[in-house]
Amino acid sequence: MQSINIYKHIKCFFFICAVLCLTACSRTIEIQTNVPENDANEMVGVLLKQGVFAEKKTTKEGATVLVPEADIGQAMDILTSHGLPRKQTTGLGEIFKKEGMISTPLEEKARYIFGLSQELEKTLNQMDDVVSARVHVVLPERIAPGEPIMPSSASIFIKHKKNFNIDLLTPRIRSMVSTSIPGLADLPKDKISMVFAETQEVKIGLEWTMVGPVRVDATSAATLQIILISLFGFAAACLGFGIFALLKPHQVRKMLKLDKK
Repeated sequence: MQSINIYKHIKCFFFICAVLCLTACSRTIEIQTNVPENDANEMVGVLLKQGVFAEKKTTKEGATVLVPEADIGQAMDILTSHGLPRKQTTGLGEIFKKEGMISTPLEEKARYIFGLSQELEKTLNQMDDVVSARVHVVLPERIAPGEPIMPSSASIFIKHKKNFNIDLLTPRIRSMVSTSIPGLADLPKDKISMVFAETQEVKIGLEWTMVGPVRVDATSAATLQIILISLFGFAAACLGFGIFALLKPHQVRKMLKLDKK
């Protein structure tokens, strides 16, 4: 009977170790919720490429991105440096959707300027190595009766990665914007102001620690210790049971028969 109790205690020990391992490995935190699936895929890809484990879960409301609890700060820094999640823009079709309300000329103009800016931002964000882009548009307007008409103008801000070729792309961006805004194509170039800012890449600095003779990432040390202790306990239990079976085979047979009953 004593052998049976020992056997049951061993099974209980390994069950507790398995639960602890699963608990240690499953501490993930949601860092982005209800985002478009394309953005979630991009975020997961960027984090995995930078060495941070990430996973995606999809719901009816959108996608959720999860990372280990210990990597939250690092994951947020990486996403910020890549301009993720991307700003959701609204197209002209959505802005001027007919909803049964009559808008004033001022409201229509404001909506048109906003929609035009959104369309330009969406186009600029499609360019390689652009992290984020903002466009501010001014359309021709007469400030007061008898005053000259204030000409069109535009201001562009682009946050970009290191490989972004400013000298090559500046004239192309200026040409695209000038032909997209009414009254701007024939005006001097200084009516389109452009500001570029290079994003700071996040350098992953791993903190190393020793677990026995092995050097591992400090955030994984606790999990590795639990796994090693569990394996050591399993090996010790197997060795002890094997020695017991060699020394007292009759009691082992008796114990197994009782277990079957």
